[in-house]
Amino acid sequence: MKAIAARRHHRLAPLLLLALALALTGALYAVLAPSASGTTTASDEDVEAGKALFQANCATCHGTDAEGREGAPSLIGVGAASVDFQVSTGRMPMQVNGPQAAAKPPQFDREQTDQLAAYVASLGSGPAIPTADQVDPAQGDAANGMALFRTNCAMCHGAIGAGGALSEGKYAPNLADSTPTEIYEAMLTGPQSMPVFNDANISPEEKRDIIAFLDEQRAGSPGGTSLGSIGPVGEAVWVWVVGMGLLIASAVWIGAKSS
Repeated sequence: MKAIAARRHHRLAPLLLLALALALTGALYAVLAPSASGTTTASDEDVEAGKALFQANCATCHGTDAEGREGAPSLIGVGAASVDFQVSTGRMPMQVNGPQAAAKPPQFDREQTDQLAAYVASLGSGPAIPTADQVDPAQGDAANGMALFRTNCAMCHGAIGAGGALSEGKYAPNLADSTPTEIYEAMLTGPQSMPVFNDANISPEEKRDIIAFLDEQRAGSPGGTSLGSIGPVGEAVWVWVVGMGLLIASAVWIGAKSS
């Protein structure tokens, strides 16, 4: 027992324990860390074509090696999904500097976008472009998606994704015209002021559920007018103002008729 106690109090014991803890942490991360899903293998030709496009259109801001410059972040390790989202929605390249890059008609076609994504993905591992199954709303649970959306997204995007204003000139965009792939990529990469919802926060199946919920909202309001789609509080205020207004008007009319 004394020999064991002596080993425990050896001056190198804390270093040994720290090394063991680091090794265990690394092993657990390698096992449990979410991997990039939907990965596709890009050809060397695509990577080279993407590099040429990058040098001609993106290097001015992001640097010749995509390492970033003042006002433009490094793209090393952002993955193909981030590039696909930013370029396919026209947010990149930006037209003018501002609080946030606005969506606009894309400047690159589908093939060029894939080539740019392939080049950036070759610089470092990151989230891949999701597969068709991952973004298929028909395979999602809209009811579960509603609960997830209202817990994680509605405070910025509104009750059904109609968008809303944020601070310092930023805003959460309306999701009505966003494709399922764009919605998935936005959750995966966290563009603009949006937080990142990786697979550890919201699983791929739950992301698909959210897409299913948003897809159902495009069918229109079952009650007729959407009243701005700002949620139950706004709808209740509208009912209160209109309802009370009608009651007061009716009371005044009845009083006038009786006198």
